[in-house]
Amino acid sequence: MAPKGKRTKADPEQPVTRRDFIHILAGVVGGVGIGATVWPLVDQMNPSADILALSTTEVDLSQIEVGQSILVVWQKKPVFVRHRTQQEILEAEATPLSDLRDPQTDQARVEKPEWLIMVGICTHLGCIPLGERGDYGGWFCPCHGSHYDTSGRIRKGPAPKNLFVPDYVFVGDDKIIIGTTET
Repeated sequence: MAPKGKRTKADPEQPVTRRDFIHILAGVVGGVGIGATVWPLVDQMNPSADILALSTTEVDLSQIEVGQSILVVWQKKPVFVRHRTQQEILEAEATPLSDLRDPQTDQARVEKPEWLIMVGICTHLGCIPLGERGDYGGWFCPCHGSHYDTSGRIRKGPAPKNLFVPDYVFVGDDKIIIGTTET
């Protein structure tokens, strides 16, 4: 038998006492206090405005001639922006997927066929490949001999994957934003 004034699981009919109310109230107040203490610590881990600004890079394409590449920086990484020639586009589109180690169509790698945007870091050991070189007229990483084609797809050498294509969006015919614009 339970002591007088105490509820037990066996006897749920006992009335709620003032002490029960105080315990519940203390739990609620304590939870709010802990939340108010912890939230500023968690919130300060969100990226600051200057870091968020680095998450995107705007590129003006109007000055890039056909057949020319430029190097821009996005999130402290080199990004190749290439205005491809019609011949480069045709070569990339004509490549059979069976010839590729990391099969990906050219159409899956570009928004507009004449513009190729990709991170310029070799997928083997992180070197920066040289443009318009190698056995396939694309990029060549001289460190270990990886050859990429005119779509940035690995064709020969130790690199396991194609050059990475970042998220980007065209904002007009002559401007792109690389990276996410969501905050």
